[in-house]
Amino acid sequence: MNSYITLKNVRFFAYHGVGEQETLVGNEFTINLCLKVNIERAMLTDDVTDTVSYADVYEAVKAEMAIPSKLLEHVSGRIVRRLFHDFPQIEEINLVLAKRNPPMNADIESAGVELHLVRS
Repeated sequence: MNSYITLKNVRFFAYHGVGEQETLVGNEFTINLCLKVNIERAMLTDDVTDTVSYADVYEAVKAEMAIPSKLLEHVSGRIVRRLFHDFPQIEEINLVLAKRNPPMNADIESAGVELHLVRS
């Protein structure tokens, strides 16, 4: 059985960016996470200790988003390293991090990065 825990369109205001203006005024970001976790035991026990709490995942992501970085690649790397460290039950992570309305003189909703990592 494959099972996943998801967090969709989680919004943050943060100060990531290469440009000086981005680090001063900040921007809106969205994160989508898909975490491969075996939830079979939790299906039987109805006990949160037998799964990964999405509330705890959110708090970990929120903490990493609060640390300014120039590159979304760097922020994403910190988030996945933290999730693998804090939640040993996570087998794989698919993360999409997007900056809304990036300052690039384009008619664009967002720009970002997508990572898919498997615990080694």
